[in-house]
Amino acid sequence: MTKRLSSISRLSIKNPFTEFIEEMSGEKVYKCYQCGKCSAGCPLGSFMDHLPNMIMRLLQMGENEEVLASNTSWFCASCFMCDSRCPKGIRISAVMEAVRSYQLRQGKDRVDPGGLDAALLDDVPQQAIVANLRKLTL
Repeated sequence: MTKRLSSISRLSIKNPFTEFIEEMSGEKVYKCYQCGKCSAGCPLGSFMDHLPNMIMRLLQMGENEEVLASNTSWFCASCFMCDSRCPKGIRISAVMEAVRSYQLRQGKDRVDPGGLDAALLDDVPQQAIVANLRKLTL
């Protein structure tokens, strides 16, 4: 019972990270009621360590470090499938974009352009490399 009460009380307390995500994305993470439709339609869900609805729940619970350690926001293709499936109209892709933006502002990037292997640069289309470095960040 105590564990349940502590998790409920954490839901009502916003932290600076969640406030940043909500401000940057324009979405309220607490609107998500965990139906899972976003995750069921995600074409890259099998590559993510946390599905989109799990990221929303982690944000609701204030589990900032777990959200930031996750690869989900970096694998998000911004295809808007999750947005179109959400019955609450939450733009989950905008939330993922805000998580990426937060990490970039903290100096944490998923790809180091200087660290890319020269052989990889010859084999991968330049557009893919540029798209990966830019993503869709605010």
